[in-house]
Amino acid sequence: MKVLNTCLIFILFVALLLALPLFAAELKNEVARQEGNRLVITYDLEGKEKEAQVSLILTVDGKTYKASDLHVEGDVGKVPTGRDKRISWNILQDFPQGLHSAVDWELTTAGAAFADSITGMEFVFVKGGCYQMGDTFGDGDADEKPVHEVCVNDFYMGKHEVTVGQFRKFVDDTNYRTEAEKGDGCYVWTGSQWDRQRDKNWRNPGFSQRDNHPVVCVSWNDAQKYVGWLAGKTGKKLRLPTEAQWEYAARSGGKQEKYAGFSAESQIYRYGNFCDSNCDDIWKMASQDDGYKYTAPVGSYLPNGLGLYDMTGNVWEWCSDWYGEKYYGESSRNNPAGPSSGSYRVLRGGSWNFIPRVVRAAHRDGFIPGDRSGSLGFRVSFPAQ
Repeated sequence: MKVLNTCLIFILFVALLLALPLFAAELKNEVARQEGNRLVITYDLEGKEKEAQVSLILTVDGKTYKASDLHVEGDVGKVPTGRDKRISWNILQDFPQGLHSAVDWELTTAGAAFADSITGMEFVFVKGGCYQMGDTFGDGDADEKPVHEVCVNDFYMGKHEVTVGQFRKFVDDTNYRTEAEKGDGCYVWTGSQWDRQRDKNWRNPGFSQRDNHPVVCVSWNDAQKYVGWLAGKTGKKLRLPTEAQWEYAARSGGKQEKYAGFSAESQIYRYGNFCDSNCDDIWKMASQDDGYKYTAPVGSYLPNGLGLYDMTGNVWEWCSDWYGEKYYGESSRNNPAGPSSGSYRVLRGGSWNFIPRVVRAAHRDGFIPGDRSGSLGFRVSFPAQ
């Protein structure tokens, strides 16, 4: 479609965030058109909920904007379900010279997410499906090959990484002591190397954190204890996600995305926390600024196409699988759960002190289950059944 005598490409993608029971609102009949100097998008919002969250993200000249960044008005944000919804963008107020390049649109909706009453943790419904797992861009590591088809069932994924505040509720309820607290501490980044320090743990990882930051200095074993506790409290089959579920969710439902929700390296700072200009390391990417030297509060950046946050960087996330360097060559197609044994557990997503290559959605790593550092955290999932 052409508007304002320039070539604009509208990509309207619907991502559903379902609540329990599965009555999420759904976008239908999206239409984009020009009205004078405005771009107008109309749509219907159907569902059994009274209202839903509707978000609009657009990319102009490679830069991504939220609706709140521009002169956008109308039915965006919390919107009552019904027909004939309208969003209007006054293009010339934001781009007085007009547009002369492609613009990508992403319109998404989310109903009230399921949230457990114990910690307030929100979960996003992920519709299952099949996808090509691994190094689909051809520039990854050997353990990301071969690219192979994987199918996963419907599941729920934590909207955010588990926070300090949510972990504290577990500790307060159980008097649990993490492996860092019982042992010889946690690895801390000194600016030149990782150094294990006995007095460092999730309460004091070597840098300042608030309750809305992702918890760190937790081992795979600690994460399992947390998940077991919360499962007992909620009655749900909570668990760490499998590696296949994690990559499928990060790539907005298995889409061809290099990072979680996008593919342009120049946009990482808008979607995640990585080794940018705030980083001490010599390999930092000084041309980008994500605003944080260490961890960022969860949800500080743009979500991916499913409404999941921080799956690019911030902290590494433990998965349930054993790590197998050559596992992709022998992986089952349906709901693979990793090798039957191993020495390391899978970590995904990269963290605040890693380069773009490491925060790719396909990148894999593995640590000993008892390892803990100031860059290791986790998120929770459970099956939709």
